[in-house]
Amino acid sequence: MSWEGYLFVYLPGEVEAVPAGRLVLDEAGPDATASRFGYGRRYLVRPNAVPVDPVSLPLSCLPGDEATYEPAHPPLFGAVRDAAPDFWGRRVIEARLRVPPDSVPESVYLLHAGPHRFGALDFRPGMDNVEAAGLLPPITQLGYLMEAADRVQQGIPVPAQLEPVFTGGTMGGARPKALVIHHGEQYLAKFPARNDGFDVPVVERACLELARRAGLDVPPTDLVKLADGRAVMLIERFDRKAKGEGFVRRHAVSALTLLGKDEYESMGARYEEISARIGRFGVDGQVQADRNELYGRIAFNVLVSNDDDHLRNHAFVWDEAGKGWRLSKLYDVVPRPQVAAERYLHLSVGPRGRLATLDNLLEAHGDFGLLKRDAAAIIERVASVTREWRVLFEELSVPEHECNKVASAFRPPREIGMNVVEKVL
Repeated sequence: MSWEGYLFVYLPGEVEAVPAGRLVLDEAGPDATASRFGYGRRYLVRPNAVPVDPVSLPLSCLPGDEATYEPAHPPLFGAVRDAAPDFWGRRVIEARLRVPPDSVPESVYLLHAGPHRFGALDFRPGMDNVEAAGLLPPITQLGYLMEAADRVQQGIPVPAQLEPVFTGGTMGGARPKALVIHHGEQYLAKFPARNDGFDVPVVERACLELARRAGLDVPPTDLVKLADGRAVMLIERFDRKAKGEGFVRRHAVSALTLLGKDEYESMGARYEEISARIGRFGVDGQVQADRNELYGRIAFNVLVSNDDDHLRNHAFVWDEAGKGWRLSKLYDVVPRPQVAAERYLHLSVGPRGRLATLDNLLEAHGDFGLLKRDAAAIIERVASVTREWRVLFEELSVPEHECNKVASAFRPPREIGMNVVEKVL
């Protein structure tokens, strides 16, 4: 059977969505098997129209009454996949609907993801349907959100009195999370998960602040302790900004979508491919700045053993002024303790593939538009900060026993090729 509905877009600076075109999903039980989309003629002539999907649905497409389009990798367009709830968001929706995991069609997940999904897309069954309701709770209700998250993790029903505060919990990723209002902006609240080997919210927040000190572009973060002693990390959304009584949405897509790849292709992808797409889809005058930022992030991932650097953990936001895509702020960076001397990232770093060493990254400098000396300077800047990671963690009151649990993730630069980098400086 097929589901037919409309894809709406929140255009830059606007708080009301406009219809962009008609979306058709072919579904067999809970599985989507194919999809088609056609732009509305009126949408394509809007001066501030944004491309729904940079690869499969550029604004050069013909309107839907002349042609419809299929995704580069069926069944879903990359941008639709990005806007759909991921693992955790699906568990929240299923808890709300009281149905088993992965038991409803993709269209149900799309329609129930609510107004706080990633990016600026929305999905409605008809042209006249309004945006789904979904007021976000204030930070003072984090305790209730944590209680609801505990229930979702355990697979037990969420009581009716907790459901209203959990309407913003359909963001992607595997870990428990929810959305709250903090300092007047939308923040993602990231909770501890069952069976964590260390205090992930505390460590992730400290790691992001370490990245900021290393000169990387990191959103504002915060840490809140609940009454039961557990910590919750807060990180400001890069795809939302308060405006009047509402929020402006920024259209955003994952690097998986920008590269036109499917999930199974992520492991074989290369950072140099992301750099190449920045050159193709980036903003004139800002391409090298984004490549420099990406290069610094790779160095940071190498140094802190963040091997969860898959293509959905890199994102791009639409820049209205430049009519192109800019690298988003940094997110989802967690060190992974391990004993292996030879380590690998998820994405390929340089000529020696996924091998996580600084000299491997240095040899890839040309793929990022960098002279070797400039690349070495970026690596040195990041390494000079990460080698002192314990100092910052102590400043942020990370307990010593938590530092000890993750210490093996932080690698001495000289043991992973820093001597080669220093020879270039």
